[in-house]
Amino acid sequence: MVIASTNLKEDYWEQFELRDQDIEFLYNYLLENETPLTTAELLSVLVEERIRQEKVAQELERSQGCELYFPKERYQEGQRLVFPHLGWRKGTVVAVRPGRNPDLGPFEVIKVQFDQGETRQFAAGLEQHVLNQPLPVEEEEPQFDKQVILETYGDLLSQRLIEGLRDHSDFVQIAAKWFPRALLVDINIGHLNLAEAVLDMAGGGPLPTVKLLEQIELQSNVNPKLLEFSMDYALQEDDRFDEVGAAGEVLWYLKRLEPAAVLEPPLHLKYSGIEEDRSLFTEDMLRLEASLQDELSPPPQRLTKVDEAQISLIYPHWREGTLPLSAQTRLLFPTAYEAPRIRFTIVDGETDERFPAWVVRTHGYVYGLKEWYEKRGLMPGSFVKVQRGKKAGEVILTRLARRSGREWVRTVLVGSDGGIVFAMLKHNVTAQFDERMAIMVPDVEGVDEAWEKTLREHTPFEKIVVSMLRELSKLNPQGHAHASELYAAVNLLRRCPPGPLLSLLNSRPWFVHVGDQHYRYTESEEN
Repeated sequence: MVIASTNLKEDYWEQFELRDQDIEFLYNYLLENETPLTTAELLSVLVEERIRQEKVAQELERSQGCELYFPKERYQEGQRLVFPHLGWRKGTVVAVRPGRNPDLGPFEVIKVQFDQGETRQFAAGLEQHVLNQPLPVEEEEPQFDKQVILETYGDLLSQRLIEGLRDHSDFVQIAAKWFPRALLVDINIGHLNLAEAVLDMAGGGPLPTVKLLEQIELQSNVNPKLLEFSMDYALQEDDRFDEVGAAGEVLWYLKRLEPAAVLEPPLHLKYSGIEEDRSLFTEDMLRLEASLQDELSPPPQRLTKVDEAQISLIYPHWREGTLPLSAQTRLLFPTAYEAPRIRFTIVDGETDERFPAWVVRTHGYVYGLKEWYEKRGLMPGSFVKVQRGKKAGEVILTRLARRSGREWVRTVLVGSDGGIVFAMLKHNVTAQFDERMAIMVPDVEGVDEAWEKTLREHTPFEKIVVSMLRELSKLNPQGHAHASELYAAVNLLRRCPPGPLLSLLNSRPWFVHVGDQHYRYTESEEN
């Protein structure tokens, strides 16, 4: 079989931009199907349409005003033809006569003189002939292979499509699906008030859109998916409602009934930026920063996908019942297309007990673990293992248990003046912990008062670091402390990621690095 060869500019898909005819095509496609579609679904049909358009355009360009030759058609003298199966050669019909073949039935024979001077004869008016079918494009040409295009340029094309559709007010989007605004089902304030009442009775939520529609008994003879999309859009535009479902799932919650720590970071997670000079960081410092898995640290350039991660708690997260969404753990918790907050389920890896929690994407933490921390006997420095759940919308958390017994643990004590000191005391411990970061907190209220005093008096960051390093050094015969110990201690009084601390330790002469990320404070060198 003869194959037609076509090609596009090498950067055709890299330079892809949404055109007016693309917008019109997608609008009509959604109108005909009456079903909201995701960006990926729209991109698939758009790429297919672009391929069709480019093939037609190239055929027209090659024909240059000549009619494509097909054996089933009839032609007249003087008519200009182009022959795709002959490498798009062009010629003029110079004669037409009846054909003579009893097996084929009535047909004609045309004589064509090609522009190069050659004359040949061809059948016309012949319904059954292999050349009546358009010539296929070469299969090996990836520029016309939709699957290859989507695999190679999918992310880029999706972003361009999203940007283009958002620039056109005719389209609306909810939970990554699109539909023309003018075709949405009317959802009035009465329907929304009923939805609020239903969610209120459900403790705020979360409830899927289908359940809300069932309860408010919204009657409509349109496509159920369009009705659901219209309801989603109306809820999204009303400040009373919050979409809290993970990617691929739409769940609604009453914003006024969401925990305060989900809407705004709680006291101990609020971070006031501290200057840092990252040019001072060595490879060892960067590795230490990454290992501490602080949600405020910049993500590494390369991140390997994992099925589990292990975190050592610091005081702010232990105190507020949260976990950091570090670069690594972020991959294990549910995410969403747009929702800033996600309601999901925690599964206790020891007991299989399930309880709700929240992913607060905008501020980088998971909320709702305080009761679990207390029940499992965790302290700052305890290890928590995070694993991908067996079901969508679930995450497994496991305390790394150990035989219960009394252990010497660094303990924070608060003096009558509100100052903090450390002592090694024996405590009953039931979970594995990081020896450098473990801090037993017998007087939580006292530490909270010290935190508030630090805020109230605007205690300089460097003064806090000096104080903590002095106190920690008293527990070590060598008179120094590891950077991770200092990181855990500083976070008793102020929220601070590792970066500013490491930057400070390596920019002041009175902080002396004695090797392996251990530091001592030399008072005589301070100015």
